[in-house]
Amino acid sequence: MNNSRLDRKKGPKKKAKWPRITLFTILILLVGGGVYFYNVYSNVAKAVDKMNKPISREVSKKRVEKVEFHQKDPISILMVGVDEREKDSGRTDSILVLTVNPEKKSTKILSIPRDTRTKLISSDNKGGKVRIEKINHAYAYGGIEETIDTVEYFLNTPIDYYVEVNMQGFRDIVNAVGGIDVDNKYAFELDGTYLPKGPMHLMGEKALQYARMRKDDPRGDFGREERQREVISKIIDKGKSFSTLTKYNDILEALENNIKTNLTLNDMVGIQSTYKPAAETLEKLEIPGWGGMLDGGWYFFVSDEERQALSDQLREQLGLPSAPVEKMYMNKENKDNMSAS
Repeated sequence: MNNSRLDRKKGPKKKAKWPRITLFTILILLVGGGVYFYNVYSNVAKAVDKMNKPISREVSKKRVEKVEFHQKDPISILMVGVDEREKDSGRTDSILVLTVNPEKKSTKILSIPRDTRTKLISSDNKGGKVRIEKINHAYAYGGIEETIDTVEYFLNTPIDYYVEVNMQGFRDIVNAVGGIDVDNKYAFELDGTYLPKGPMHLMGEKALQYARMRKDDPRGDFGREERQREVISKIIDKGKSFSTLTKYNDILEALENNIKTNLTLNDMVGIQSTYKPAAETLEKLEIPGWGGMLDGGWYFFVSDEERQALSDQLREQLGLPSAPVEKMYMNKENKDNMSAS
């Protein structure tokens, strides 16, 4: 059994080193804090209104009733980084599922590798065709709604809200806060940008490549996801400083041009005031699995047993009873039939 499943049984949970990589990060950038928020409220409201992109449903397919902030209902948020380029429908570069429980004062954050093999859940069913592909292909076929439906299916866990970040927009956001400081572990070159090993200050384009690199990282997608979380947390550290808040117009412009969400400003303020204690304990979850070739493509495979274990954890966090995941028969016995990468 993978160690990540055993972590919850081995005593005190470790707090994540990046405690603001949740929706609270965006809230801090948007509302700043205290009196300053009210001084810029009008501009913030306009920016959030531009970012707000409702989806066709009000309640998750996995829930009976919509969550209520004032009742401190546990909530789930899907955060995706999307690589959208000209003449390309885009792919999800990173996928994070946050389950927030204010009563337990805890947040669980699950990273789903973009090459994870799963059934894609299409809202229009595409003539009844069943697609079993990489999870990041859901966005290319059906945008954020198919991505949400597919993640819900994979984990058998409701998704209440989403936050979508355009990865290309990292450049604008990093530039808006004046750049970030990182300690690069691996020297590499990507798309004509070279980054040496060691501490450095990164502006937009270099920060984007730092967040996107994976081939020169021994951990592959997991390493890239870690750097993307680092970049976001560094942006927040810069964005919440008073000196940066004086440039709030630049920050708001970068955010409104690169973020989409079904959260309204009232939702964000409600979450900030009611759910903030949930940031006290953050647990990072990684999906156990294996890489291999199948039908000419490389995939990250997750067994039905591991999907069930993850589902149980997340549903418990949301105050929901355990429910069986739909079997894909992707079990550990299949591993011998695939060529490892």
